[in-house]
Order: sequence, then structure tokens, then C-alpha cells
Amino acid sequence: MTGGCVLFQAAAVQLNSTSDWDANWEQAEALVRQASALGARFVSTPENTPFLGPHDEKVARAESLDGFTCRRFGELARELEIHLLLGSFAELSEDPVLCFNTSVLFGPDGFRIAAYRKIHLFDVDVSAEVSFQESATVKRGADIVVAQTALGRIGLSVCFDLRFSGLYGSLRSQGAELLTIPAAFTATTGRDHWHVLVRARAIETQSYVVAAAQQGTHDDDGLRESYGHSLIVDPWGEILAEASDGPGVALAQIDLDRVVQVRQAIPMETPDRIEQQSQSLLRNDQGG
Repeated sequence: MTGGCVLFQAAAVQLNSTSDWDANWEQAEALVRQASALGARFVSTPENTPFLGPHDEKVARAESLDGFTCRRFGELARELEIHLLLGSFAELSEDPVLCFNTSVLFGPDGFRIAAYRKIHLFDVDVSAEVSFQESATVKRGADIVVAQTALGRIGLSVCFDLRFSGLYGSLRSQGAELLTIPAAFTATTGRDHWHVLVRARAIETQSYVVAAAQQGTHDDDGLRESYGHSLIVDPWGEILAEASDGPGVALAQIDLDRVVQVRQAIPMETPDRIEQQSQSLLRNDQGG
């Protein structure tokens, strides 16, 4: 049995956020409204929706979960009567030099249903173009989050989490039917890894995936370019919708009966075995 509404439209909003706070909001608001007008009852924006600029400034602009940014997105969800995922924003932490990278889910009443703080931080040295230490400005989260909603059970994650399958095994074992992966994947890694990894997470968990992405060049340190290609993928791994270049919307129908059908057709493990395996993998993901 599914945990919520069996059929509904979902949308992944693709943005090109910069350090221009007001322009980012105007772009996100317009595309969320467009998605709602097209019939979407669940809408996700990408990672770093309100700000994708210099990282020290990001920390300086960090807000609480009850701050202006979350209030504004909550009010938009209430006005449109949709479930709205603010892909991520910079949340204040107790450390003055670090913020959390936090994804927030709002219900149609405008109230916060759940918040997830990114666990796996983007600390890499791939090339001269892709070398970054997210942990220099971001504090690592610790909690796995599955939100029970009127649309079903939604598992939350952010960007670099995508590479750590143990997290998604745990999300499935906790009942997730739809996974969200808001991202700002780099153009260099995205070309080779984005589609493969998003589809893999859908296939291995037999869940829908809504992966809203940043696209284009941002005015953060080093003028990084994001890959884009926001995706909605079904539990079989089929790409149902994909955004083209530039800001836009990927829209597809979610059928939670399809989750049941795929899981019955190819039983992955017994529930006890899924839990045991996913916890083991998650410990390895977290260096435990």
C-alpha cells in the first residue's frame, strides 16, 4: 500500500542562481508559479536556491528555519496550495563560521513539514576546475529524514549525497516512495555522472526521484558552472522528464502504484535485510 495520494504531478524547477538575492527569488517564484499552473502538486527547487555566490557571504547571510527565506517559501506554498521543497538554503548553525546546507519541505498550508541538513559535503579535488571544500563553510548534518505527507513518504537528500547509496537504502527502509535530490552538480562531473547516478538511485530503491538542478555559470568563487538537466525518474529508472538548458521546469506524473508494482515484480530484500544492509552502508558512507 502507498502512503498517500496515488497520482499527482511533480515538477523539478531548474534555476541559474547567483549572488543577486532578489533576482534569485523572482526567478524561483515565477517558475514555481508556472509549475503550479501546469498542475504540479509537488514542486522542488534546486540546491542553493536563494544564493549561489561567494561562500563567505553565504555564511554571513545564513538564516534560521523561521527566518525570512523560509517564511517567503512557506507563504508561496500556502498561496498555491502545493507541497514545495526549498531545495536548500544556508541555515544558521551554532558555529559563526559555518552554516548548514538545509533542504526544507513545506505543505499546502505553508507550514514546514520537514528539514534535512546535508550529510555528505562536497570536499573534492578532481581537477583545477573542480576543487572545492564545502566543509570550510558548511557544517555536516546528522539525521536521515523521511517526511510523511498527503502525497506519500518523501525522502530528503542534497546534491553530493547522490554518490552515497547507503543513505538512499536507509531512506527506502524508512518508507520513502519518492526521493528528492536538489543539486548544483558541476558541469565537469555532471556530464559523466549525473544521469547515471540519479537513475541508479531510482533503480536500487525502486522509488521515484525528483532531482531539481542549478544550470549555467554562477558568480561564486571561481565562477563555477553547473550542469543542469533537472530530472524526474520513475522506479524502473526511466527518465520521465528532463529540463533543457537554462531556467525552466521538468514536469511528470507520479503514480505511487508504480512503486508497489516494481517492488513486487523484483523483490530486493526482506525488510530486515534492507535495514541491516542500509545501516551498514550508511556507516561506511559517514566514515563509521
